[in-house]
Amino acid sequence: MKLFKKNQVIIYVIVLMLMTAGYLNYTNNTKNQAAVETSMQMESADDMQLADIGDATLVSSNELVTENTQENQNATKEENLLDANTTNENQTIINTNTNAEESKTNQSIETRQTNSNSSSNDYFTKSKLERETMYSQILETYEKVLNSTNSLEINKQTATQEIQKINDTKNSIMISENLIRTKGFENSVIFVNGDSVSVIVGAQEIKPEEVAQIQNIIARELKTDIQNIHIATK
Repeated sequence: MKLFKKNQVIIYVIVLMLMTAGYLNYTNNTKNQAAVETSMQMESADDMQLADIGDATLVSSNELVTENTQENQNATKEENLLDANTTNENQTIINTNTNAEESKTNQSIETRQTNSNSSSNDYFTKSKLERETMYSQILETYEKVLNSTNSLEINKQTATQEIQKINDTKNSIMISENLIRTKGFENSVIFVNGDSVSVIVGAQEIKPEEVAQIQNIIARELKTDIQNIHIATK
């Protein structure tokens, strides 16, 4: 009986030990599993953090690339704008110089034309003055004959006729020059030498119909034949 109890105690002890060992094993497994899960969670969190860091770096890199690209594009636009402005400024300078040269050329041409017109006007003014001086001197000579007590009567009659003739010629010349002006020739001068009449008009060229008009005016006003009329340009 005592042996049975002793064996029973041993069995209880063994069962208790087994139960304790099983509990401890279960507890360790639970802790290890929890540790493994915790480790996995930490690793997952680390991976997520690394992924987040990697994504952030990637986004930052993209933004940097985008910013650099935008800056390069802006710089390119600015350079193109500067080049365009420089080109426009250079073109403006070229156009200004060209316009200045054209203006100088036009001014030179206008100056030559003005000088030519001035020279032509001076010629006609001077010619008429010389013609008037010549007639004045002739008239003065004939008037001296008329006023001289020593002049013969026949000489006085001749002087009177010549004075009348000169005055008629001067009047006809004035009328003719005015009529020639109405035909579009601003300047003209007429010289009468006996039956020959010379007409100089201010023009580079003269048309045949204009020559005919001038001849008709001279022939009518100065009572001369057309073949005795000589027309020239100045």
